[in-house]
Amino acid sequence: MPATVATDTITDEDLLRRFVEGGDRASFETLIRRYQHELYNYLRRYLADDNLAEDAFQLTFVNVYQKAAQFDLSRRFRPWLYAIATNKAIDLKRHLKRRATVSLDATHSDQGVDAPISLSASIASREPTPCEAAFKNETRQRVSELVSQQPEATQILLQMVFYQGMKYAEISEVLGIPIGTVKSRVFNAMRKLNESWQRMYPNSPAAF
Repeated sequence: MPATVATDTITDEDLLRRFVEGGDRASFETLIRRYQHELYNYLRRYLADDNLAEDAFQLTFVNVYQKAAQFDLSRRFRPWLYAIATNKAIDLKRHLKRRATVSLDATHSDQGVDAPISLSASIASREPTPCEAAFKNETRQRVSELVSQQPEATQILLQMVFYQGMKYAEISEVLGIPIGTVKSRVFNAMRKLNESWQRMYPNSPAAF
C-alpha cells in the first residue's frame, strides 16, 4: 500500500520514535516499506542471490525490531540500518561458504532494470544505441566479476559508494571508521580495480 503524503513527510527517526515510544506498529511497517527496494537491492548486489538477500532483509528488520528501544534517537536511522544489514549479509555469506553451497550461476540470476550497473554505465545520461547497450552490458558483467574478487570489506565499500550513492560521512558512520579512512580506501579500491581491469582486459577501454 503506498504511503500517504503525511507519512512521506515524516523522517525515519520520527517513525522509529513513534514505534519505540508509542508502540505504533504502522510506523515500523512504514520504515520497512520505505527501504524495501533500496536495501533489498543493496543486499542482492552484495550477496548475488535473491533468496539470501530476502533472508538478510528480513533478519535486518527483525534485529531493528528487537533493538529499536536501544537505539539513540538523536542519531540518524539509515546508517544504523545499513550497519545491521551489512553484518547480516556478511554472516549469511560466511555461513554459505562454510556449507559450500554457493550456486555457480547466482551472479547471473537477474538481467532486469535492477541489475548491478558498472561504474562507467552509472553516469550515462542518454539512451544508448544497441551496440552501446551490448558493450555496457558486457562491461557491467566484467566489472561485477572484478568487484566480486575483491576482499569482503572492499566489496561492501564499493557497493555503498557506487551502487547506493552513499556519502563518505554516511559510510563512515555505517562502518565506524573516520571519513579520511573511507576516502583512502575508496581511492585504493579504485586503483586496484583499474589495475585488475588493465591486466585482464588490456585491449578494452577503461571502465573506471
